[in-house]
Amino acid sequence: MAKPRLPTAYGEVHTGIVELLESARRAAARSVNALMTASYWEIGRRIVEFEQGGRGRAKYGAALIERLAEDLTHRFGRGFSRQNLQQMRAFYLAWPSDSICQTVSGEFKALENPQTASGLLPNLATLATRFPLPWSAYVRLLAVKSEAARAFYETEALRCGWSVRQLDRQIGSQFYERVALSRNKAAMLKKAEKAEPHDLMTPEEAIKDPFVLEFLALKDEYSESDLEEALIQRLADFLLELGDDFAFLGRQRRLRIDDNWFRVDLVFFHRRLRCLVIIDLKAGRFSYADAGQMHLYLNYAREHWMKPGENPPVGLILCADKGAAEAHYALDNLPNKVLAAEYQTVLPDERLIAEELERSRRELEARRLAKPKTEGEA
Repeated sequence: MAKPRLPTAYGEVHTGIVELLESARRAAARSVNALMTASYWEIGRRIVEFEQGGRGRAKYGAALIERLAEDLTHRFGRGFSRQNLQQMRAFYLAWPSDSICQTVSGEFKALENPQTASGLLPNLATLATRFPLPWSAYVRLLAVKSEAARAFYETEALRCGWSVRQLDRQIGSQFYERVALSRNKAAMLKKAEKAEPHDLMTPEEAIKDPFVLEFLALKDEYSESDLEEALIQRLADFLLELGDDFAFLGRQRRLRIDDNWFRVDLVFFHRRLRCLVIIDLKAGRFSYADAGQMHLYLNYAREHWMKPGENPPVGLILCADKGAAEAHYALDNLPNKVLAAEYQTVLPDERLIAEELERSRRELEARRLAKPKTEGEA
């Protein structure tokens, strides 16, 4: 039975609903970010005030951060590492109570005694109004050492509606210093209002911000495309079918280095070699940049994921360029040639993995092309 044709006005209804949902998602991301930032500011305040109440402040503060990181991680999971708590402390010190009270209305007098009528919690909703930028932006601003430059970037980000990417680009290009040296400052400031194509962020990207996912304790697993998602699953199944040496640990594992976030596609443990196997899938041909990034992952894994008695982790870079799949092991981080030789003997051959990668890609693409199109895709 043929579906009835809808009036031409349907396009307007559809467009309006899309705009509504995108606007709602952006608003939701802003709301979560504001409350998260307010919470982190309050955590920083409590850490600083607790430190100031004790003796031997430097040593005392380090012990406090260490204990809090352990207890909060046990209770709430990710998001409360020593590095994160130190950033919350630094955040409060960079935006102290005095500056908060001076820049906002009398509502913030409550911060002098930041407890609600229940006597238990600060008024986070009121405090959140002071932090209109996302937490990722404040993390980036904390890396700016000059207070004058930091205030400039914060002001311009608010005035121009910069995304975090745009803020990062402007800081990286030393926009503050260039404006200070410019003879036509007004023209430079006007030009900075315009975003470049890669500066823009979709509502989905804002909600998938790793900081937001950690704060909400949401699972963080996603791929850039359906094909990549399917390839990762096929490769995981393939390695597990090779025998009982590979033990699956996780996929899309997130790691943070400085203020940058990365995701490793697959993490296995190899029982015979007693080491982690870090696997990263790239869309395109192998490049030296891929090798450099893998070594970054391996250094992180060796410091944070490796357990006592294990051998150093090994990396496997998979490049899924159409018609030219490649697989490369990263073994030069190993401490001696004997261990490297053992790895090469025990691990599956690179060519075998590359062939499986190419076969899987061809099969998955053939399935996609053979899939019947829906009426909307025709």
